[in-house]
Amino acid sequence: MKKIFGLFLAFAILLSLLSGCGPVSPAPTPAQRDTLTQFSTLDTLSAGLFDGAISAADVLKYGDIGLGTFDGLDGEMLVVDGKMYQVTYDGVAREAKPTQMIPYMAITYFDDDQEQPLSAGTNMKAFIAKVEAKLPTKNIFYAVRIDGTFQKVQTRAAPKQSKPYPPLAEALKQQVVFNLTNVEGTMVGFWCPAYVKGINSPGFHLHFLTKDGKAGGHVLDFTAQAATVKLDLTGDFNLILPSSPTFYQLSFATATPTP
Repeated sequence: MKKIFGLFLAFAILLSLLSGCGPVSPAPTPAQRDTLTQFSTLDTLSAGLFDGAISAADVLKYGDIGLGTFDGLDGEMLVVDGKMYQVTYDGVAREAKPTQMIPYMAITYFDDDQEQPLSAGTNMKAFIAKVEAKLPTKNIFYAVRIDGTFQKVQTRAAPKQSKPYPPLAEALKQQVVFNLTNVEGTMVGFWCPAYVKGINSPGFHLHFLTKDGKAGGHVLDFTAQAATVKLDLTGDFNLILPSSPTFYQLSFATATPTP
């Protein structure tokens, strides 16, 4: 009987391996859930280092909500509910491939620590004023998620750049702006404190994805219809720098503010 059971167990394990079922990843610890992990810095991107340094698959080990861009500044990237999406310069969104490379992004695990509604007609300027007024402190990071319907969402995406790469400010002159109307979807991003200027962008930085996952981009403005803002207080910061010779030799004197 024991031999039969042993054979059955071995057969079950073999089937599991053949079907591609590997070991289950451990759940993130409370400390990991409250850590914003960032790859590279905003000044590095501003100076024109657009080479991907980490894969999408590896990035997703650090969280389930985030934003950034792809190798060569190929559109806008966002992570919603653990899935990564790419919005290209034509405004079309698609799920990213695990092998796509990323030069810059920020990511964390999202927990709903603070929540408030956005009334109809609230635009981005009013949203910023309302939410910043209720922040418990302006000296930590906040992951941001906004779900709902919007009268308008204005987004942008930039085309993929070729080497030698221009500074970010020059590359963004080629951006395409999209005006989405009467749309349902999710905005994700971060609020960063003033002291990280150059590492990240102080204040709010948001990317948008429609509910059907077909459109989105970097948020320039919006007008809410019926939406809810959720914040995750994030007190720890983990910065992972590129290890390429290009980064080691980069002159930050060429970095310019991001438009």
